[in-house]
Amino acid sequence: MAEFTMELNDEQKEVRDWIHGFAADVVRPAAAEWDEREETPWPVIQEAAKIGLYSLDFYAQQFFDPTGLGIPMTMEELFWGDAGIALSIVGTGLAAVGVLANGTEEQIGTWVPQMYGDADDVKVAAFCSSEPDAGSDVASMRTRAVYDEAKDEWVLNGTKTWATNGGIANVHVVVAVVDPELGSKGHASFIVPPNTPGLSQGQKFKKHGIRASHTAEVVLEDVRVPGHCLLGGKDKLDERLARAREKAKAGGERVKNAAMATFEASRPAVGAMAVGTARAAYEEALEYATTREQFGRPIIDNQGVAFQLADMRTQIDAARLLVWRASWMATTGKPFTSAEGSMSKLFASETAKKVTAQAIQILGGNGFTREYPVERMHRDAAIYTIFEGTSEIQRLVIARTLSGMPIR
Repeated sequence: MAEFTMELNDEQKEVRDWIHGFAADVVRPAAAEWDEREETPWPVIQEAAKIGLYSLDFYAQQFFDPTGLGIPMTMEELFWGDAGIALSIVGTGLAAVGVLANGTEEQIGTWVPQMYGDADDVKVAAFCSSEPDAGSDVASMRTRAVYDEAKDEWVLNGTKTWATNGGIANVHVVVAVVDPELGSKGHASFIVPPNTPGLSQGQKFKKHGIRASHTAEVVLEDVRVPGHCLLGGKDKLDERLARAREKAKAGGERVKNAAMATFEASRPAVGAMAVGTARAAYEEALEYATTREQFGRPIIDNQGVAFQLADMRTQIDAARLLVWRASWMATTGKPFTSAEGSMSKLFASETAKKVTAQAIQILGGNGFTREYPVERMHRDAAIYTIFEGTSEIQRLVIARTLSGMPIR
């Protein structure tokens, strides 16, 4: 019987420490500046590319870690440094996962390298799914993709919103409706190559948190992409749509769509991001509580503070374990029979919001100022319960999975 262990091996520890060093030495010192500027931190991304941290090879190595812990370990350490800058570094990964989850080997080999570029010419990619009237309600998506058989091209029209790297990306992955009658089952994903006419950046959002990460609308006006830019290929799409139509007539089982396949694969990684932010805030609060004196003694001597820190650390460790379990299950091919992926994101996201709020409380007035990083961490933490499936949607997924009922 294989030995059971929850300890990282020597190679994983070495990688973790390397990432932590980059987060501590490069990311953290730049965090406040880029949060204020609300701009993509290209110099930091380039530094990450120079050492191989922002590269296809590195993320492929972590993605194929047989324990499943490579990606969550990477996310936790980077987001411990700063969530906004870290999202700028890893945001391309969601588009890459979209291609890995739905694309052919040829498409993966062609497009994923172009998403990253190289140390001398850094590129980013964007995954475009949400729309102004279709966030959690993916069945209401309006962006259309129509096949022009004579030219073997797909014509895309619509507006995407909340797209990380939207408009500035070298490669965009766009989810669009190909069969409106099938609702969310009639969706497909498309690659929009660099400099494709008709794609433009719409509104760039000024955000509450993760302000160093570029978030914008993507407008598609008669965007024509070659037939080979349909992820998975047309034959596979036609087969999937035919099955969906048959099941719809028979009232059969649910068929996953392209966007959901991407989100299911990335939810534990988002949970790991939240763990990193929560851990950073906890460590700031712990250090402050042991050095800040009131009434002649460190404030951690008071149970009101000490017990909060105990709860914070317990919740962080519990969140990490849920993330690790889901990541291990995904890597080893074990199905999420109890929605373990959604559980990990839900608990870790809520933990990040709670822990960062407690950190501000422990620092008191200082925690409310931008002189201390917990204020920024609290603003950043708010996004985890919103993007890639809100906490409410995660609870809905979990409840439906456990009960087998179409809970609304």
